[in-house]
Amino acid sequence: MAGVFCLAAPAWAETPAAIVEDVQGKVDGVEFMDYVAPGKVIKLGPKGTLVLGYLKSCWRETITGGVVLVGAEQSSVQLGDVQRVKVPCDANAAQLSEREANQSAATTFRTMRSDTKGAPAKLPTIYAVSPLVQAKSGSTLVVERTDGREPTITVPLKSDSLVAGKFYDFAKAGKTLTPGGTYLATLGARRYTFQVDAHATASATPIVGRLLRLE
Repeated sequence: MAGVFCLAAPAWAETPAAIVEDVQGKVDGVEFMDYVAPGKVIKLGPKGTLVLGYLKSCWRETITGGVVLVGAEQSSVQLGDVQRVKVPCDANAAQLSEREANQSAATTFRTMRSDTKGAPAKLPTIYAVSPLVQAKSGSTLVVERTDGREPTITVPLKSDSLVAGKFYDFAKAGKTLTPGGTYLATLGARRYTFQVDAHATASATPIVGRLLRLE
């Protein structure tokens, strides 16, 4: 069955579908915090465990052993065990496009369809008070609250402060935002408005629920 996976892989697009949230034991082809695209084939040893967080579907998969074929919204697994849990996440926060990221602060609101005419646009939402921000070393991240008074957070991004060389983790840095708050994140010319879910807590939260892709 693994051979079928290998033949199918090149036909898929390279847009990331999921992020690797954890790797334990022997797992070939991926590392912690890697993005994986549909069609990616991952081989796990007998005791190897892989945790994938899907950016669009919000499925969080814990896979043990076997061969994994990454899909658009979930994986196909042969000769292994997979457990899926739906977690709170917002694909609009986890899959910020370059066009949206470069819009000005006045127009970064991503409008989502609403059944009520004239209802305010729903902002991309994270489900934790400590976001995980994709960024690169050498830039400066500024996060400021737009719907109330709160100290602005300014972080010069250095390589030793980034997880896997490309993520700034507010939780690791001991920084938090306010549940229900609306914020503007600025990274160079990129400006991105988002909100924190009103029920967000400081407890451990799956990566896809707190991921902001600014790079």
